[in-house]
Amino acid sequence: MHKSAPLLVTCLFGLSLAGCASITGSGDTSAADEKIDTNQQEGIGQTSSEPPIEYADFEPEILYLLLSAEIAAQRGRYDVTLVNYLRAAQQSRDKNVIERAMRIAQSLNGDNAQKQLAELWLDVDPRNLHALQVSAIQAVKRNELESALGYMERILNQGGDADFDSLAAMAGNLPPEQQQELLALYEEMASRHPDTPELEYSIALLLKITGNPDAALRRLEPLLAEEPNFQPAIILKGDLLYQTGNVIEALDHLLVNTRRFPANRQMGTLYGRMLISEGELQAAQDEFGRLSDRYPRNPGLRLSHALVALENGQLELAKEELTRLTEQGHQASEANYYLGRIEDEAGNAEQAIGYYQNVEQGNYYLPALSRASALLAAEGQLEDALDNIRSLRSANPQRAENYWLLEVNLLLDQGLQQEALEAGSSALEEYPENLQIRYARAMLFDALDQPDKAEEDLKQIVANNPENAVALNALGYILTTRTDRLKEARGYIEQALALDPENPAILDSMGWVLFQEGQIEPALNYLSRAWAAFPDPEVAAHYGEALWMSGAEEQAQIVWKEGLEQEPDHVVLRETIERLTNNGDL
Repeated sequence: MHKSAPLLVTCLFGLSLAGCASITGSGDTSAADEKIDTNQQEGIGQTSSEPPIEYADFEPEILYLLLSAEIAAQRGRYDVTLVNYLRAAQQSRDKNVIERAMRIAQSLNGDNAQKQLAELWLDVDPRNLHALQVSAIQAVKRNELESALGYMERILNQGGDADFDSLAAMAGNLPPEQQQELLALYEEMASRHPDTPELEYSIALLLKITGNPDAALRRLEPLLAEEPNFQPAIILKGDLLYQTGNVIEALDHLLVNTRRFPANRQMGTLYGRMLISEGELQAAQDEFGRLSDRYPRNPGLRLSHALVALENGQLELAKEELTRLTEQGHQASEANYYLGRIEDEAGNAEQAIGYYQNVEQGNYYLPALSRASALLAAEGQLEDALDNIRSLRSANPQRAENYWLLEVNLLLDQGLQQEALEAGSSALEEYPENLQIRYARAMLFDALDQPDKAEEDLKQIVANNPENAVALNALGYILTTRTDRLKEARGYIEQALALDPENPAILDSMGWVLFQEGQIEPALNYLSRAWAAFPDPEVAAHYGEALWMSGAEEQAQIVWKEGLEQEPDHVVLRETIERLTNNGDL
C-alpha cells in the first residue's frame, strides 16, 4: 500500500489542524477558526497552549480530504469541512482524526455526523468516555431513552461522569409518558447502583418534573443525610419546599445554605427570586447585590440587582447598575429601557426618549419605541414620531405589521380616531389576517358609532379564531349595548366566559346582558365579581345601576363614588348617575 511521506504530512496536516498556522505558515490562528462558536467543545481551531497532536501516515486520498477540509474552513465553507472530515475519519479510522471531526461536528451542531462519529469511535475504542457521552446525548435527542441510559451506565462503570442529572433536567421537554418511562429506567438503574448520589438526585428531579414534589422531597432526605454538602440536592430541596407551600422553611433553608456555599450562583439566584415572590424586596436586593459583587462579569445578576433596587425606589443605585451594563455592552436593550423608564417617570422627557431610542432589539424594542413615540407626540412632535415609525416600517418589511399597530395606537392615544381608523384600514389591506389590527379597527368603528362595521370585523376574527375570548366578549358587548339582539349577544359572551371564566371584563359583560334581559339577581352575581376583581368606572356604572334597580340604592351610591374617585368625568358613569338620580348628586 502506498504511503505519503511522514514529514510532509506532519508539517502540512499537523500545523493546519493545530490552528497554529495556515498552509502558508503565517503563524496566526486563522480567521476561519475564529468564526465558529466553540463554547460547547473545542471547535475547528485549537489553542496554541494545547500539546501538539501526533498523526498517523495517510494514504493520498485521505490526506486530500483533510487538506480540502481545512481550506474549506478558511473560506467559511464549514459544511464542506465537516463532510470531508467525516469521510476522512471513516476511511482512516484514526482516533485523532475522529476526535477532530467530532469537535467540528459539535461546533456546527451536526447531530447526524456526531451519531456516525460516535459509533465509529466506539468501534475503534469501545471504552472512550467522550464517545459514550456523545452517544448518550444523541440517543436522548432521538428519544431512545433506554439506549441513552445504557451508554451512561457504561460511563458510570468506568468511573466517569455519567451526567445523569443533565438528562433528567431535559425531561421537562418530553411528553408525560416518556417522562414516566425515564423515571422507571432511572429507578431500575438505581437498584443496580445503590448509593450513587447523582442517580438519587436525578430521580428526585424527575419526581418533581412528573408532578410529585412530596415524593421528591422524601427521596432527597436520605441522600442529604449521607451527602450534606451535595449542592444540587440542596438547591432542589429549597425549590421543592417552596413548591409544596413550606415557604418559611424554604427561605430559611436557602438562607443558611447560601451562606455555607456563597459561591453557588444558582442557589443564590433561586433564593433571590423567592424573596421577590414573597415581597421581601430589600432582602432580595441584598442577595443580588452580594451575587453581583462576587460575579461582576455576570450581566444577568447585575440586571436583577438593578431592577430590585428600582422596585425598592433606590433610583441612584438602579441607574448606576444599569449604566454600567450599557457601558459594558451587556443586556444593553433591557438596561436602556429601564433607564428610559426612570427618566420618564421623573418627567425628563428628552433623556427618556434618548434611552428608549437606544433600545435596538429584543422584547423591549417595541415598548420602548411606543413610549418614545408617545413622548415625542406629547412634546409637539407627533409628525416626527409618525415619520420615524413609517420609515422603520419601510426599512423593515418583515416587522411591518408591528409598526402599523404602533402607528394606530399612537394616533388613538392622541385622540385622532379618524386618522387611526384610516391607518388601520390601510394596514388591513396589506395584512388582512392580522387579528390585533382588525380588533383595533373594530373598537374604532364602535367608538365612531359604526357598530355594524365593528360587528363585521369582530365576526371575521371569531371565524378565523373561534377561541378568541377577547373578540367574542367584545362582539357580545357591542350587540348588548348597540342592538336589541340580546339572546345572540349572550351566546357570544357565554362562549367567552367558558374560555376565560375569571376575566372581569367578561364577567361585567355577562352581568350587563343579564341585566338588560331583566335578570337582576343573576346579573348582580356576575357584576359583583367583576367589581371585586377590577373596580373600573364602567363596571361601577353597571354594578351600581343593577344595585339601584334591585333597591340597594345606598350600596349603589357607594360603588359610584368609588368609580368617580378613579375618573371623575367618566362619560358612562356620569350618564348613569344623572339618569337614575335625576340631578346627578350622590
